[in-house]
Amino acid sequence: MRRIAVLVAFLLALGGCDSGRSLFEVKAVAAGVPSLAPFFAEDSGLGRDAQVRSRAVPGGLQQGDTPGLYGGTKQPEICDVERLKRFLTAPRNDRKARAWAAALDLRADEIPGYLDRLTPVLLRHDTLALNHDYKKGKAVPFRALLQAGIAILVDEQGLPSVKCSCGNPLRPFEGDTSRISVTFGDGNEKWQGYDRAEVVVVRPAPRKLERITLLDVQDSGRGVERPVGTTGEADADFDATERRAVPPLAGTTFGEASRRLAEAGLAVAFRGEEPPPDRARIVASDPGAGAELRFGAYVTLSVAAESGTQGRTSTPSPSASSAPPVGSRPPTSTGPAPSRQPPSKAPPGSVPPASSAAPRSSAPPAATSSPPRVTSSPPPATSSPSDGEPVTSSAAPPVSSTPASSAPATTTPATTIPVSTAPATAPPTPSATV
Repeated sequence: MRRIAVLVAFLLALGGCDSGRSLFEVKAVAAGVPSLAPFFAEDSGLGRDAQVRSRAVPGGLQQGDTPGLYGGTKQPEICDVERLKRFLTAPRNDRKARAWAAALDLRADEIPGYLDRLTPVLLRHDTLALNHDYKKGKAVPFRALLQAGIAILVDEQGLPSVKCSCGNPLRPFEGDTSRISVTFGDGNEKWQGYDRAEVVVVRPAPRKLERITLLDVQDSGRGVERPVGTTGEADADFDATERRAVPPLAGTTFGEASRRLAEAGLAVAFRGEEPPPDRARIVASDPGAGAELRFGAYVTLSVAAESGTQGRTSTPSPSASSAPPVGSRPPTSTGPAPSRQPPSKAPPGSVPPASSAAPRSSAPPAATSSPPRVTSSPPPATSSPSDGEPVTSSAAPPVSSTPASSAPATTTPATTIPVSTAPATAPPTPSATV
């Protein structure tokens, strides 16, 4: 009896330790709430947050070129980039500028060029990121959950890079989103509509973008195309309610299919750890070519791996949600200036992202052995833009594409995952820490 009691106690202790190691502490950052340790005084008017209700999307990983991932308004001046540039280049702020630049793996003299390539947007989803406070002359990283409505600057691949109101640098969140423990405090009270299962992590678009396609946070029927590196003065509106046709995708590569969908204003969402490789061949799409969908609707792609084994990536039905999807991307610095990547400041995750109460999409990579299997690991943290000309996140008018010239893959198509039809509706959790 004594041995059994000792064994039970040991197992309980072991399980408790293992559970504790797997949790990632995340601090909630609410829209409109000043930072306690900002790089830039928040009462100076550097940036303005908005009131936005977070939108549920399929899958925790979202790609930076996804149509409608970010929002805008008819008053686009949400972030004064020139003021931030003047502040960080002023000689009296040299120490702060060096700390700011180091957080983004830049040199201080690279700051002006880097800021010129950033684009102001509004978050449309509660988004995980690695935020930075300024304490004792250093940039101190911490995992943060940024509320929808917060104004940020994104880079040329759609990755959050700066929190506008305080100028704090942002890096990609690295960790298991199903193991986060969100703490609300310091004035950042739990907001209406918060659901831990619906938070997203943004990964880089596969190519540099020429413009970012936004959805008006106050008028869902209005879309905005914003050239990268501009602050709203060159915006072009389009009708987000206009239907757009699914282009022919069978026989193309996964990378090419993703680009065509983005240009058409449609999207692929991922829930698995890693999307199929760009070179994987598309054997089918659901809905098929010619189907007319609304802006930001999801399309399911079935792929076959080069080795002859099969894999698939799936997304919810276009009718599953009116909110545009998001994709996934690994952290990188983009643009013609620095090409270095900063060391990770957050421990890597070990399990797939959290799934919401509603059915979510998944994007497992093609299996590498027989029989086929679905794997789950976040998109590689070292991916970089593909060669070739920059592409846009989506086009305003419907895209009419010609059939792909390459022949469909000769391997047997993978069966697509059943399409989900209901958006996430889980209510906010009642406790202060979830």
